[in-house]
Amino acid sequence: MSARSDRRWAELARDLEFTRLPELRRQAEGWRTGLTGLTALLAVLVLLKGRDSLDQLPGWAGNTATALLALAFLLLVAGSLLAVRAAHGVPGEEILLGGQALRRWTEREVGRVTRALALASGCCAVGLVLIVGALGLAWATTESAPSHLVRVRTGSADLCGELVRADQAQIVLRTGPDRAERTVPQVDVAGLEAVGSCPK
Repeated sequence: MSARSDRRWAELARDLEFTRLPELRRQAEGWRTGLTGLTALLAVLVLLKGRDSLDQLPGWAGNTATALLALAFLLLVAGSLLAVRAAHGVPGEEILLGGQALRRWTEREVGRVTRALALASGCCAVGLVLIVGALGLAWATTESAPSHLVRVRTGSADLCGELVRADQAQIVLRTGPDRAERTVPQVDVAGLEAVGSCPK
């Protein structure tokens, strides 16, 4: 490398001392925007899906998924606040006019901004892992509900189950925990209605 190139690199290294804080602030702006968007997206999805989606899960899974989503939301909000602090500093900070005082403050602020950005990115990563965990738990534990539940009343009994088929002669239902097929002749049917769930 030539002496001129070495001098130029030395100048850039000296300039880095003065440009590091503004560069970190710009990075923090990007993190703040991303974290705010993720937090808003999570809030909108939870509001749109509502609790009814979690009610389809077994009790422990619904509670765990709800806790994971709440914790993820809190982490994303905390990450957003840390990124805002890194991008804009602390409100009401004293403006330093002395050169050495400004230098010391800048060095401390670079350290604070670097730590805040690291914490914000950590909050983002853990929040996303929790969201994925909640979605995976919901997907793995959702009980597939039968699509066509009906209640059939006859003169002697009430049957509830998944409608398999119905024709002019008979109605076939899948009932009970063993999901055994039961056939009810049409002449015995006193009433037929669609239901959301069958009694256990």
